[in-house]
Amino acid sequence: MKRIALLMFMVLSMLSTAAIRAQDIRKMMDTTKYGRNPAVGKYANIRGIKMYYEVYGKGEPLLIIHGNGGSINNFLFQIPYFAKKYQVILADSRAQGKTVDSADSLSYEMITDDLNGLLDHLKIKNVNVIGWSDGGIEGLLLAMRHPDKVNKLAVTGANLRPDTTAVDPFVQKMVLAENIKGADSLKKMKNPPAEMKNQLKLMHLLSYEPNIKTADLKKISCPVLVIGGDHDVITTRHTLEIFENIPKAYLWILPNSGHSTPIFYRDIFNQVVSDFFAKPYRSIEKTARFN
Repeated sequence: MKRIALLMFMVLSMLSTAAIRAQDIRKMMDTTKYGRNPAVGKYANIRGIKMYYEVYGKGEPLLIIHGNGGSINNFLFQIPYFAKKYQVILADSRAQGKTVDSADSLSYEMITDDLNGLLDHLKIKNVNVIGWSDGGIEGLLLAMRHPDKVNKLAVTGANLRPDTTAVDPFVQKMVLAENIKGADSLKKMKNPPAEMKNQLKLMHLLSYEPNIKTADLKKISCPVLVIGGDHDVITTRHTLEIFENIPKAYLWILPNSGHSTPIFYRDIFNQVVSDFFAKPYRSIEKTARFN
């Protein structure tokens, strides 16, 4: 079942032309203290699960959300940068990393409400948010379902639906085929291992969700920075669609970039997102468009 890879790492493994090889990134994630730091790692009883989380730095709260099958360690380049100015909060989402979930079903809404529960557990009223991939989806949902919790939101590689109007056709077909193959294998087993069931649950999530209506984006009241690579897993036209339907939004498309903008463009990613959080949102209309 390990062949049912996680979407983010499917893409990561294909980026052979990147300045840092995918193998090197994997090794760094496997060896970093982030996501396995006994000095700061804690568990919180949230909505029927024990959610693993870590907190770094002091200042204004910043929640960073990982992608499908990922973990806190995916942000090894963001944590030390943002912890200099912010109280950085990261968690392993339901059924991922150190957060175990034995339930049969999984949805982006469930994960989003878990994160909201974690903020309540930490007695944090509102935060800035960074979300990558599935984390971007959950960031959008957090801003819609719990608008009081989000000050500003930066999302990269997020999508509203799982079809080819949003996801690159090659990737969409690959993910769906793996999901079907995994489901068929599961049916043939009397006592499938828990890991196999969990991986299939995550793959099913990628194949059939999210299902967010474009009109729902108009409910988002906070400023949002919508980010994507110009050769992202998520099509540029779909990233543009998200941007165009959020009332207070900026758009940033990185040239010569795929899905892993926080990794391969980490320096400029951190700087631009930091500037977005620090500066007031400005409406650029009418004659201001000439500036």
